[in-house]
Amino acid sequence: MRKVLKISMSDRINTRIDIGLKKRAVKVFDRLGISEAEAIRLFYAQVELHQGIPFPLHIPNAETLAAFEEGNHPEKLPTFKNFRAIREHTGT
Repeated sequence: MRKVLKISMSDRINTRIDIGLKKRAVKVFDRLGISEAEAIRLFYAQVELHQGIPFPLHIPNAETLAAFEEGNHPEKLPTFKNFRAIREHTGT
């Protein structure tokens, strides 16, 4: 006689997602024969298995890192009274 593993499904995730992305993903899930909930459970299982995100993530490039650093010091960022002043500053 086989033992049946009983898994408690008591936690919930609520999130907002772009509607177009969701529709496109659901089409893929339908072709795979899985529900959205099953896809999310599979993702979490893969995170646990890999002990991280189960696909490559890239380290931000130098320009992105510089922008992050600027954001850490908002007092050093230029300020403008209006949109015209911003355009004059950027030359556009």
